[in-house]
Amino acid sequence: MPVINSLEWTFDTQAELYSKMRPGYVDELYKDIFSYIDISNSSNVLEIGIGAGQATLPMLQTGCKLTAVERGMNFAQMCTEEFKEYPNFSLENTYFENFKYKSGSYDLIYSASAFHWIPEEIGYSKVFDMLKTSGAFARFANHPYVENGTGRLYDEIQKLYDKYMPGNVKPVAYTEQDAKKRAEIALKYGFKDIFYKLYHRKRIFSAKEYTMLLGTYSDHIALEENTRKNFFSEMESVIDHFGGKVTVYDTIDLELMRKP
Repeated sequence: MPVINSLEWTFDTQAELYSKMRPGYVDELYKDIFSYIDISNSSNVLEIGIGAGQATLPMLQTGCKLTAVERGMNFAQMCTEEFKEYPNFSLENTYFENFKYKSGSYDLIYSASAFHWIPEEIGYSKVFDMLKTSGAFARFANHPYVENGTGRLYDEIQKLYDKYMPGNVKPVAYTEQDAKKRAEIALKYGFKDIFYKLYHRKRIFSAKEYTMLLGTYSDHIALEENTRKNFFSEMESVIDHFGGKVTVYDTIDLELMRKP
């Protein structure tokens, strides 16, 4: 799966909004990770792309030593402050590709909605080298799908995308086959014991809340300012016209793999 280029810088410009509007992950996902690999206060864990820390606290609560890697300065400062009460937490403000490490030093490496920004060969090869024998890599991400892809509101929202973001690919539901395909990438890099699973939830937003959420997505942040303002204003008007609420259906995929 190819890396997404050139927009990774955008998130850090909206760090506070990202922290407020982006969700964490479901409890069941962490239970599955900890069933796959036992993590305790003797474990050495690395998080790739901590962002605003949505996936960090459940790991810290195991008592493990957790090192986070984050390229965004605003995110790095935010999380350093957020988790300052945990002496087992440290953060490196750098690109994962530039992160210095000792081979075979981590029990678990994980990345939440961030690993797709790293070129596949670089990312998987480096993770494999960083892990101890029998160490695990957990890759997971959220795939939101507005209004379940049906209905008048969905159609009107798509018309706005055609107007303000022509050529934008219409979202489709993330499937188990997608998760399987993503999980099997790891086989090319020597991993074994491949596991994947999907989790589902829904969230309901007011018109204003929904445009705030959109304001945390890279391609929306990158729009010219006046274009974005007009786009969001019309989006709020459309949502208000159809009852003032929009439902977002989340599909979260988890892929787990082990170093032999």
